[in-house]
Amino acid sequence: MKILVADDDAMTRLALTKNLEKSGYGVVSFEEGKGAFDALSGKDPPRVAILDWIMPGMEGIEICRQLNDRDDGPLIYTILLTIKNEKKDLMRALDSGACDFLSKPVHSGELHSRIAVGGRLLKTEDTLLQYTREVEDKNRKLEKALSEIKTLSGLIPICGSCKNIRDDEGYWNQIESYIESRSDALFSHGLCPECLEKLYGDQEWFKKRSRFKKEQKEP
Repeated sequence: MKILVADDDAMTRLALTKNLEKSGYGVVSFEEGKGAFDALSGKDPPRVAILDWIMPGMEGIEICRQLNDRDDGPLIYTILLTIKNEKKDLMRALDSGACDFLSKPVHSGELHSRIAVGGRLLKTEDTLLQYTREVEDKNRKLEKALSEIKTLSGLIPICGSCKNIRDDEGYWNQIESYIESRSDALFSHGLCPECLEKLYGDQEWFKKRSRFKKEQKEP
């Protein structure tokens, strides 16, 4: 996991960087807030940010506020560092959108515990986001499929003789016209064997055709 450290105090920044790198984290560091905010707002940002409350250019609390207010980009677990330790300061930090709060000087064990909490939260967030994307993709595919399908339902009045169908306005339509107008089905026309026999059974060419087909079937 990549972690961003932003603190204008060089000794604090170096100590945090060495501590985190020793534990196997990738670290990018900044001595001022604007550069840190640009890194956190860019493509593939560090998912955990340790930010000094007071920095030149842009304070840590303002970075938290702007990250919290945006509508795009992944969740970034922000930890504010400060010498402030009153309850009102903690409330202000959390209200700004900070995910966590640590007082200086930073205790190494406490820092790593907070990062572990952030890692679990980010993992849960990413899993939920992936699930949401999969559901949205399936919904889009379903909506597309439904938009391409028209179904017939209910009672359909059909003539028992000519098989024409009466529509909702009282007009009689050929069955293929009725179905084509209410679905994506298309019709091709032909004659079944019974109808062929009725229409052409007394004609010589049809009799010859029938005899030929019969002979072809015989072993």
